[in-house]
Amino acid sequence: MTRMLIVGPPGSGKGTQAARISERLGIVAISTGDIFRANVKAETPLGVEAKQYIDAGDYVPDSVTNRMVRGRLSEPDTNSGFLLDGYPRTTAQVEELDDILSSNNEQLDAVLQLTADDEELVSRLLGRAAEDGRTDDTEEVIRHRLNLYYEKTEVVVAKYAERGIVTKVDGIGPIDDVTDRVMSALKDVQ
Repeated sequence: MTRMLIVGPPGSGKGTQAARISERLGIVAISTGDIFRANVKAETPLGVEAKQYIDAGDYVPDSVTNRMVRGRLSEPDTNSGFLLDGYPRTTAQVEELDDILSSNNEQLDAVLQLTADDEELVSRLLGRAAEDGRTDDTEEVIRHRLNLYYEKTEVVVAKYAERGIVTKVDGIGPIDDVTDRVMSALKDVQ
């Protein structure tokens, strides 16, 4: 069983690699971003609340995100493992995830960190915005999200590095090459 996180700055390929890892390891990939976007599109109460933060490039408050993740991790498809994409992003969320896992006598096996150059990330995200018509991917918002990542999420990565479970992989290059590097790096985890 593999319980893991995938982290990296916006545009580093987390979603693409999460889907590939999920398929190869036979575990469910859980993306908080996808869940938020689905709720925004459906105009659910969570979506309406989350939209104001997402559009500004800010994180959705921990209280909302934690409730959502706790509920999702209680679903049966996570029993054989999971890959979280987009959570935890703050130290308070790390504590919440630790609590969720410890209540089931579980712990994380690995944290995969994708790395990439900021200018490459901005270019990727602007391209995605043009293709997908995403309102949350203007250059100003992208740079704000990158700053938030370095300010808040790098602290999360440092916490997991202290536990000795962080594996860094270069997220730049053809998708198949990145996947090969990821799967090679994860061989020791399985």
